[in-house]
Amino acid sequence: MNREHSIALLNQAVADELAAVHQYMYFHIHLDDQGFAPLAALFKQTAIQEMGHVEALSERILFLKGDAELTAAGAVEKITEPVEMLAKAMAMEEGSARDYNLWALECGKNADAASKQLFEKLIHDEEGHFDAFEKQRDNIQRFGPNYLALQSFGVTAGHGA
Repeated sequence: MNREHSIALLNQAVADELAAVHQYMYFHIHLDDQGFAPLAALFKQTAIQEMGHVEALSERILFLKGDAELTAAGAVEKITEPVEMLAKAMAMEEGSARDYNLWALECGKNADAASKQLFEKLIHDEEGHFDAFEKQRDNIQRFGPNYLALQSFGVTAGHGA
């Protein structure tokens, strides 16, 4: 097994996951401020799950005697419109699932079954995140822009997350 190659792939995943954490928390605070507590809560919960991914990836890196590079892959995009946020999140999740599929195959070829299995688990999680974001986007398209306001009716900003 080429440990350095697996560590490099795992660190790229850490960077992508950290970028997602930052982006989703940005979305969370802006949606909460706009009074869209249920969607804000979805982004907050997803960010927390992404932090769990960072932890699992980092633990695997340390097991392989590497060092987890805890640097986000990119800067937060300043998006404040809910539909645009969902589109961005869906693209991020789709990209992660695609990358993790490729990296799982690379780890398998590299005789690193544990990293391969970790990427496969993350694929499942990312596809679940994509599905949750896609459902929200579809509901906004189906029911119109009032969907988020009606969904938030009776929920106070700052208390929905």
